[in-house]
Formats: sequence, C-alpha cells, structure tokens
Amino acid sequence: MQIKDVLLTPGNGAFFYDDQAAIRAGATQDGFIYVSEPITPGFTSIRVPASSLSVGLVLTDDTVVWGDMMGVQYCGAGGRDPLFETAQMLDLTSRVVVPRLLDVDASRHLDACSKIFEPFEHKRLPLAIEYGVSQALLRAAAHLHRMTMAEIVCNEFNLPLPTHGVPIYCQSGDAREINVDKMILKSVDVLPHGLINSRQKFGQGGQTFLDFVKWVATRTREFGRRGYHPVLHFDVYGWIGQEIGPEPQSIADFICKVADSVPDFLLNIESPADFGSTQAQIENYAKIVSILDNRGSSARIVVDERCNTLADVRLFAEAKATHLVQIKTPDVGSIADTARAVLICKENGVGAYVGGSCTETDLSAQASVHISVATQADMMLAKPGMGVDEAYSIVGNEQNRLLAILNRRRVRAKNVG
Repeated sequence: MQIKDVLLTPGNGAFFYDDQAAIRAGATQDGFIYVSEPITPGFTSIRVPASSLSVGLVLTDDTVVWGDMMGVQYCGAGGRDPLFETAQMLDLTSRVVVPRLLDVDASRHLDACSKIFEPFEHKRLPLAIEYGVSQALLRAAAHLHRMTMAEIVCNEFNLPLPTHGVPIYCQSGDAREINVDKMILKSVDVLPHGLINSRQKFGQGGQTFLDFVKWVATRTREFGRRGYHPVLHFDVYGWIGQEIGPEPQSIADFICKVADSVPDFLLNIESPADFGSTQAQIENYAKIVSILDNRGSSARIVVDERCNTLADVRLFAEAKATHLVQIKTPDVGSIADTARAVLICKENGVGAYVGGSCTETDLSAQASVHISVATQADMMLAKPGMGVDEAYSIVGNEQNRLLAILNRRRVRAKNVG
C-alpha cells in the first residue's frame, strides 16, 4: 500500500471557537474578549482559541501529504458536533483511523474514504476527523496520479475539467467598516458577511442592520471601480426570527424591506431564523422561499444552521427550502461529501456555496478551492480567519494557480490531438 506511516501534530485554527448561545443571550464584550459565563457544554470561556490537528500521510516515496482537522466557530450550536478537543481527536485518530490508513489504496480517493470512515462502535467518526483525513487522502491521490486535487475530483465524479473560476466571498468579522473598504478595493465578488450575531448589531426592529446594508451599498457605489457590482451577502445568525418574530410571513416581509433598500444589488440573507430543528427549519424556510419567489424579490435565502451533513443538504435541496446552501465543510465531514453536496444542489436547482469557517487553516482552505472549482460551485468562502487580506490571498491565489495548470493541460492535449 502507498501509505507507510502517519504523522499527527497539533496546530492552530485561524480564529476562535465561540459560544453562540452565550452571545445570543447577551454576553458582555470587553474589547475582543467576552467576559460573561459560557453556556454551551465544553466551553470554559465564551471565546476559545481555535485549535486543529494535522494528519500527515507518509507515502512510499517519503513524500508527506497533509490535511487539517478542526471544528467550526460555533461548535455545539445548530445541531453541530461539540467543541473540538485536540487531545480527544488525537487519541481517537491514533487508535482507530491510523490502522485503517495503513491498509488502504490511497490512489482511489472515494474508495479510501468509504473504508476509512466506516463507523466505530456503531457511531460515525467525528466530522472533524473525516474532514482532515479526507484532505490528506485527496492530496495523496493527487500526488500518486501526478494530478491536481481538482482533477482527481473530476475523475472520481465523472466531471469535465473546469474552465472557469468560482466567485469568492469574503467575511468581515467585527471590523466591518475597514474590511468592507478592503473588499471594495480588492473588487471581491461577494461581500461582506457582516457578522450580525447579536441584538446590538441587529438593532431594534432590525434598524441597525438595515442601516449597515445601505451603507455597504453606498460605499460600494462610491469607491468601487467602474463596472464593479458585487453580490451583497449578510449573515444574520437567526436574528430576524428572534427580533422580528418567527412567522415566515414577517421574516419575508423584513427581507423584502432590506432588498428594496438596495434595489441595484442581488441580496443574500444567510440564517434569517433558527427554528430549533432540521425539520422545522426545512418547513419554515420553504415557506419563506416561496413568499420571496412569489413576490419576485431579488433577495435569496441561504441556509447554514440545521443544515450540516450531506444528508441535511439533500433534505433542504429536495424540499427547495433555500435558494443557496452553505456547505460548511468541517460540518459536512469528508471533503468528498462536500463535492457530493455541490452536485446534489445542482441536481435540484439550488445554489451551492462551498463555505466553511474562520477557524480553518491554509491547507483546508486550499483543498476546498479544488473541490469548488472541480464541481463549479456558485461561490466559495475566502478562508481562514476573519481578516480579508490573508484569506482572499490564500483562496484566490490557489484558484488562479489551479486554473493556470488546467489551462496548460488543455492546451497541451489540444496540440497533441
């Protein structure tokens, strides 16, 4: 077999794990630190530095290929896996996953993933383990076949080699105004996320949020280059439902009000409400989508919370309970399932956004680019971190390098033919 040893080493995620329940409950913020008590199990404080675990596969030619496992920013919320604990993941990976890795054909990516991620003690492995190990396996297959990771995905899923890139979406974090300006100057395709995750940021009746949306549009018109016309995408972390009320009609009315305030832009509203369960989320989001579509609104709903795994993505897509799915890569698990999720969305006429989390690493971000481009997702997240510059550079440069390689392959194949 092609894997002769496995290396495991702890690392850092690019941001922090945050207790969403405590923040929603009105946690006090002092500078960057939350000083209130945590609520979500596993958190010893509301804001915990993100940790990661790198898995390195030592191949028979002594090449080492890596993948990184981590949790998402809001671990333990919205039906997600609990807070990522590096020591726990290292122990489980060492005992269960490493022996499987040493006995697998790494040149066959999908087969390798299916064998290694078989249940352990009748339970699915933690999704973070699937995510990190599958990245390493994808890099191993690419190395063994002398291909890019995107080409491996195209071959395994019988997809044509892509000729175009995927629009990139940046997130602002709490430094909204400065980072919006950065995004505009860099002509980012989709912006700005906004991190509208508290009552203070949303405002009474949503007025603070509405003012911010109009400010972003005005700023874009004022400082964007000629012809620059980004998609405006705001993540409100359920606050429309919490502040305006949980009725789909009221939520749709508010979203239309926001869209009408920026009529020249396509508007994405992510996580307008959290209805407490996957089934309730599907039923109510489907109603919101239907109302917006019947009105001919330019606003699109993006689902995040309660839509975590591949099975969840299929349920939302088949029910038309969203316009766009955030395929949150560490929550989906195996990166092969991220590819499957994009294809499921396409089959059902639903937009596919390959997202993830600010807590990720450079390696996981680069692997996500290859999945996004291979499957031709509708957009992908600039990650990791909450700054604009580093994440946009990592994701944008990886995409440009990949497209350059694929174009060379295409030209050479044409010349040979």
